Amino acid sequence: MEPLITRLVATSVSIANRAGRIVRDILSKGDLGIVEKGKNDYQTEADRSAQRCILASLHKAFPKVSVFGEEELDSRPVPQEWIETTVNEEVIKTTANKLPDTLKAVKDEDICIWVDPLDGTAEYTQGLLDHVTVLIGIAVKGRSVAGVVYQPYYNYQAGQDATLGRSIWGIIGVGTFGHQANKPPEGQNIITTTRSHSTRAVVLAVDACEPTEVLRVGGAGHKVLLILEGKAHAYVFASPGCKKWDTCAPEAILHAAGGKLTDIHGNDFTYEPTVQRRNTGGVLGTPRAEDHKWYLDHIPQEVREALPIS
Repeated sequence: MEPLITRLVATSVSIANRAGRIVRDILSKGDLGIVEKGKNDYQTEADRSAQRCILASLHKAFPKVSVFGEEELDSRPVPQEWIETTVNEEVIKTTANKLPDTLKAVKDEDICIWVDPLDGTAEYTQGLLDHVTVLIGIAVKGRSVAGVVYQPYYNYQAGQDATLGRSIWGIIGVGTFGHQANKPPEGQNIITTTRSHSTRAVVLAVDACEPTEVLRVGGAGHKVLLILEGKAHAYVFASPGCKKWDTCAPEAILHAAGGKLTDIHGNDFTYEPTVQRRNTGGVLGTPRAEDHKWYLDHIPQEVREALPIS
């Protein structure tokens, strides 16, 4: 039998695809069931239903593994057709003989899974569908090691015959798959940051990094994909707005591709079950680990002092 991490990722790819179909179905029916949880913080029926699908599927396939979702627990029964336990064979084939020895003997009790069923909810309600992702992040002993980012609306502007959706997945030590890796444009410094949660500290941090262009978009998953695909040189977010389920999957995928994601202080995130959910120190990500320090050194001391260490 394949190692637990391999099976988790292979199953999570199938589960994220199933959740993405639920997200698309709810939007197509037009009844989003929007609830405002806070300022610029929304929940829809798609968030709730996608989380029910993901948690029920993970609990069915891996009953001993700890799973944490963004949304409050929903007591409604989960339709049987939503429970997905199919193993993605492409993941199994790609991972074979590549998994690091440190991950081969991982046990259920070592693992904590962080789920954001719909990252970019505000954008989802506003029709900015390319911002939307489904995130399943896998941490081992508090460190993010693997993740799945599913884009349910990838290709949605390509015409009626286009295939909707794509899965990007990665395991540290194996690699990142499902996307087109490109280098960002030379001679430029394109920074991606928040679209709807800007503050003075966010503006100061971005400006201090000397951008030639700023991409203000929704969703942590979407921002990391922008830097993975060479559309941005860095992800700079000097605010305590992100939480563990926002960063766990994107962090693993970025690190597996050779990049780096930390807080604004340069500290690694931790993902053990008892950790505080909010990333109080903000987020700083680059597609290459060696570029990270340049941006870290440009964060103003005033901004650092305003953000608690995660």
